[in-house]
Amino acid sequence: MHELSVVFHTLESVRRIAEENGVRKVNSVTVEIGEVSTVLPYLFEDCWNWAVKKESVVKDAKIKIERIPAVTYCEDCRKEYPTVQYGRTCPYCSSPRTFLLRGNEMIIKEIEVEDSYGQNQDN
Repeated sequence: MHELSVVFHTLESVRRIAEENGVRKVNSVTVEIGEVSTVLPYLFEDCWNWAVKKESVVKDAKIKIERIPAVTYCEDCRKEYPTVQYGRTCPYCSSPRTFLLRGNEMIIKEIEVEDSYGQNQDN
């Protein structure tokens, strides 16, 4: 289960961003996880919920996960198609000359923090 190491890396990034911006408390983090990435959202969430109990700035921060659909591009017919449904072979022209456009990434999309007055803010 590599999700734990991905969570640790994500937490380190969030801590660094919080420190750079003088944030004392992170309330939630929204991440986008690609449909064909190797990160399983339910395992990521479980690892996150365990890890944030041991933190300071990110202690008990909620995780929000959004999926990025996997899309593949065909170099021969220049069309895009859903990767999971059709795989590497283009459903329009049967070409194997395709590549993944999106859906393999993981991105920190949003960090919600408390400002110095205890109110929520999005960064």
